[in-house]
Amino acid sequence: MTPGPVEAQFRAAVTRFAGPARAVATGLVGTFGVLATPTGALPLAFGLLALTLVAGAADVFAGRGTAFVLSVLRAGAVCACQPWTTNLWAVNVLTITAITWQWEYRPRLTGPVVAGLLVLAALTGLDDWLPVALRVVVETVLARLAFVLLIRSTTRTDALRADRAALERTETLARDRRRREREYLALLHDTASATFLTVAAGATADPAAVAGYAARDLAILTGQEDAPAELEAGLRAVVANREFRVETVWTQVPLIPAAAALALIRATDEVLRNAERHSGAACATLHLAPTRDGVVVTISDTGGGFDPSGIPVSRRGVRVSVVERLRTAGGTAEVRSQPGEGTTVTLRWPDA
Repeated sequence: MTPGPVEAQFRAAVTRFAGPARAVATGLVGTFGVLATPTGALPLAFGLLALTLVAGAADVFAGRGTAFVLSVLRAGAVCACQPWTTNLWAVNVLTITAITWQWEYRPRLTGPVVAGLLVLAALTGLDDWLPVALRVVVETVLARLAFVLLIRSTTRTDALRADRAALERTETLARDRRRREREYLALLHDTASATFLTVAAGATADPAAVAGYAARDLAILTGQEDAPAELEAGLRAVVANREFRVETVWTQVPLIPAAAALALIRATDEVLRNAERHSGAACATLHLAPTRDGVVVTISDTGGGFDPSGIPVSRRGVRVSVVERLRTAGGTAEVRSQPGEGTTVTLRWPDA
């Protein structure tokens, strides 16, 4: 099974630590071992120290396979030469090597090798080899047990993080679903209101046209996000009965998916609301036109204008209700304004 991110990071950190720790510890033990070696055996001791340093360099810089082989060679050489050097050197190297191996390699590899090194140490003259062997075995088992417990802890942490992430995804999806339901109900209101206003005003008396409007409204109500919707009808509902005067220029546009129509309608409503509240202009102009692949809605006013880059983060109207709304629906929103020069907002779908 592939380890989780926490477990993988822990294993990587332990692997990076084990080799350098073994190199430093065996290097210090080798230095003190040379100092404790009788004068007549100093050339042998220095040779062992050189081997220790080479194996230490492999622990730090070489791959795991090379480092393991040189670790075995270092421990075996120190054990074999203990009749001429010192038993304490062999005991410490055996202990350090066996413990640090538990953090890098599996017991089925290290177990037989540690057993072989203990036999070699006993055969080459290690005094009281049984207590030493028991000590090495106990410390090795404890090191492995600690490693396994930490691995299990990281596995549980990964599982808890995965469960929490799944719960957060579920909650996010639920919130998004509720938001989309509210948005589609709002779109239904807009398009249905526009249909009723069109019929009441006598703009159309064709039963087939009225039936077509009703069919599209029903498709939106039943949650068909890709159902075609008439953008102009929704925009007319946004403009109608608004105290703020809006001069409109309507150019025939194709039907677009309901989700895109909703985003354009709600963004237009937010732009007009902002113009009414903040621009100081007497009216605004709304222009609906087709593009090669979709539609473009342009809303402009000749009011006081503002600096778009200076909008505080806490002001979410333009950033969330306009820009983010269009981006989520696959479109774009461009706000052009300068103090004293009015404001023009261009809403496009799809993103060109």
